[in-house]
Amino acid sequence: MTEKQTWSQRFESSLHPAIALFNASINFDIALIEYDLTGSQAHAQMLAHTGIISPEEGEQLVTGLEQIRQEYRQGKFHPGVDAEDVHFAVERRLTEIVGDVGKKLHTARSRNDQVGTDTRLYLRDQIQQIKSQLREFQTVLVDIAEQHVETLIPGYTHLQRAQPLSLAHHLLAYFQMAQRDWERLGDVYRRVNISPLGCGALAGTTFPIDRHYAAELLNFDSVYANSLDGVSDRDFAIEFLCAASLIMVHLSRLAEEVILWSTEEFRFVTLKDSCATGSSIMPQKKNPDVPELVRGKTGRVFGHLQAMLVIMKGLPLAYNKDLQEDKEGLFDSVNTVKACLEAMTILLKEGLEFRTQRLAEAVTEDFSNATDVADYLAARGVPFREAYNLVGKVVKTTIAAGKLLKDLKLEEWQELHPAFTADIYEAISPRQVVAARNSYGGTGFAQVKKALLAAHAQIAEQ
Repeated sequence: MTEKQTWSQRFESSLHPAIALFNASINFDIALIEYDLTGSQAHAQMLAHTGIISPEEGEQLVTGLEQIRQEYRQGKFHPGVDAEDVHFAVERRLTEIVGDVGKKLHTARSRNDQVGTDTRLYLRDQIQQIKSQLREFQTVLVDIAEQHVETLIPGYTHLQRAQPLSLAHHLLAYFQMAQRDWERLGDVYRRVNISPLGCGALAGTTFPIDRHYAAELLNFDSVYANSLDGVSDRDFAIEFLCAASLIMVHLSRLAEEVILWSTEEFRFVTLKDSCATGSSIMPQKKNPDVPELVRGKTGRVFGHLQAMLVIMKGLPLAYNKDLQEDKEGLFDSVNTVKACLEAMTILLKEGLEFRTQRLAEAVTEDFSNATDVADYLAARGVPFREAYNLVGKVVKTTIAAGKLLKDLKLEEWQELHPAFTADIYEAISPRQVVAARNSYGGTGFAQVKKALLAAHAQIAEQ
């Protein structure tokens, strides 16, 4: 039999052991303990500030809660299933430490607004940590990009060779994705940083509390204006899961490219031993486990977002036990995003090397300069659509002859159109093809250098 819970005298017997286990959340919400202690200390200070309890009692509660914090950090506080959840575990231990005054902590508070406060404090902290990781990820991208402004890489659409690019430009595309992620988390943070403490179970409280004072102690920007909304709102968690899912989308896209680039078919990068594994039976293999795991873990974060949406879609006001299910997916998503950001940052910084000679060869073995032939003619007065069709025919006949555009003789160019002169060869060289795309945000070397300066400024932003 489990110990009888601290419910009212309405209950005559304890929970069935299996139901007690089913009902308990202590195995996972123990992750909130530091935040529960912080929130409880602020609540105790508010109770004393408003005269609901004496200053001496408030000090006892704050000191006792701090002792529990130290016990937890030292591994001396590890409540079991009989505590049901972290909130009861803390309150029970507090009463053991300070006596009956510990029973006053829950005055003017419900577990409903308490868990909402804890979760927001937790997520607020995690968002800041993830934003810091995103900056580290961006810094590595910029560091590599600065080394490869004039390294060329084939650019693709539909996974078909399209136009050559500066490798730095390619990497900075991921920088911009991460920048949106960083900014998006800042937007989410604003809606996380609202205090539900004092909303009570659903209707507020009869005690003369000061919600704004408690919120200020906890560095919340504001308080919920409606008590029903305060205890039942999980929009902030859904928004975070959306933002986390987009971070994973971006990491997964980069992971997929690294996987492709490391194949024998592409050979654009070499994986270093520190970030690759081998095969159990094929000694020649070097597997891209890091990007494959990132690609795979993306799905679990998506799943947690979908689960949270489904949990919320049919809940009547206000609090329902269904909301206990918000935590495991949220915790796992936080841990997954942080682990994947760390792994991909290490992979980029230490785990792969771009094969510049292979990349230089790759941009010379296709027709990705065909658009530049059309642009060449258009710049000389030929209507672009006419030039486009002419170049399409040139590509077709050149492929049939087993040649590339660079292999055509000047006479052949001039037979196609008299506007061609000897400078066509420079115009269609891969380096010039890239350099010429100097429009704002383009892959031209001058634009990429400006983009790098802008990236440094964004990284410096707090």
